[in-house]
Amino acid sequence: MRKKIVAGNWKMNNNKSETIDFIQSLKKLTLSSRVRVIIAPAFTHLAQAEEMTRESPLEVVAQNMNAEKSGAFTGEISATMLQSIGIKSVILGHSERRAYYNESDLALKDKVAAALNNDMEIIFCFGEKLSDRKRDNHFDVVKSQLTSALFGLNAHSWSNLILAYEPVWAIGTGETATPEQAQEMHAYIRSIIAEKYDQSLANVVPILYGGSVKPNNAPAIFSQPDVDGGLIGGAALKVDDFYAIVQSA
Repeated sequence: MRKKIVAGNWKMNNNKSETIDFIQSLKKLTLSSRVRVIIAPAFTHLAQAEEMTRESPLEVVAQNMNAEKSGAFTGEISATMLQSIGIKSVILGHSERRAYYNESDLALKDKVAAALNNDMEIIFCFGEKLSDRKRDNHFDVVKSQLTSALFGLNAHSWSNLILAYEPVWAIGTGETATPEQAQEMHAYIRSIIAEKYDQSLANVVPILYGGSVKPNNAPAIFSQPDVDGGLIGGAALKVDDFYAIVQSA
């Protein structure tokens, strides 16, 4: 059985003191062993966050990384740098990275390879824009994104992958895919994984939903059979909201 996962992507939010306060507050609450609880602070606070959560069920992941090992890449962070501070997982392909920093599927393929070559776990994000859905092209877009970046991997590599379907039109907009829309897409994703690999692999790959998940809609979304939790944005910045979402998983 797939374990539920709730990951909070803080994006460019929370300074040092806010990061400390958040983690201290969350550590005081009871976290069920049924759910993996993950936070993704800013690069500047990753080391401290990792140290603060070392003896707790909380996990810390990075929001991004570069595909290169080292070199003249100002402002970038490599997999080995993350590992040197105890970070073992990374978010790749977030829609904001794709939109604002022009990350292509081919560039993400290289990042995925670099992360896997360093035995890192990946939360891989993908999803369609509103124009794609209005043209009834959303399934094709999702299949193309997965095919380009992930479908060249061998089956064994998928043990280090968590998928995060995030319809771009539902991120930070207040719009949310209905539970039925989320389930339809998640079931489709499993079907194309099964088609490329096999059904047994498709059955064990965790697939998260991301897009304006809040305490009031999380239970209905998470109850869908192919939705394994969520990648949370804005609601992950408030301890009470984030904890309520975790509790509903």
